[in-house]
Amino acid sequence: MLDYEDQFYSETVTAIVGVDEAGRGPLAGPVFAAAVILPPGYHNEDINDSKQLSAKKRDKLFDTIKEVALSYGIASVSADEIDKYNIYEATKICMRKAIAQLKIPYQMIITDCMPLSGYNVPLLPLVKGDAKCENIAAASILAKVSRDRYMEELEKKYPNFHFGKHKGYGTKLHMDELKEFGPIEGIHRKSFAPVRAFYEVQLKLF
Repeated sequence: MLDYEDQFYSETVTAIVGVDEAGRGPLAGPVFAAAVILPPGYHNEDINDSKQLSAKKRDKLFDTIKEVALSYGIASVSADEIDKYNIYEATKICMRKAIAQLKIPYQMIITDCMPLSGYNVPLLPLVKGDAKCENIAAASILAKVSRDRYMEELEKKYPNFHFGKHKGYGTKLHMDELKEFGPIEGIHRKSFAPVRAFYEVQLKLF
């Protein structure tokens, strides 16, 4: 059972935020983050780190979490912003945007190992938090499903790239597509080595 946050609930701590991201590693597309406040004491044995769940189960839990959560926020930061700030800082920005969407007061924030400053409540960056804390695991599901759905829609706009399949990660399929068609402006992350290498080759040609 993912119950790490249970130790912090009290008469004065009744709303704990779990925060996680999806999409730090891909070569294309935005990074997504979600912030979730589940009811104190709520436990759903199906909720787990999104990477441990099937797509079908994530989709089902996505709706469940949105229904039971006291509040939640889902945000994204574009590939261009990732290139501007770097992926680490862009992820922080994304998490802050998700937290800013929350509609109720909260007394604590627990992130999946990401330090964030400037909040007037205790903030705990928890190592492997998505495997320990249900609020974080729930956030990981909202972020992952939201990003996957975005990438599936992106494939409709750019059918040369199977974004719905590889989700922008550096798979052989994606690398072959990059080689054949070149990166998409505003979609591929120029600061990531495999994409940057393409632009460097182009500069040498001219």
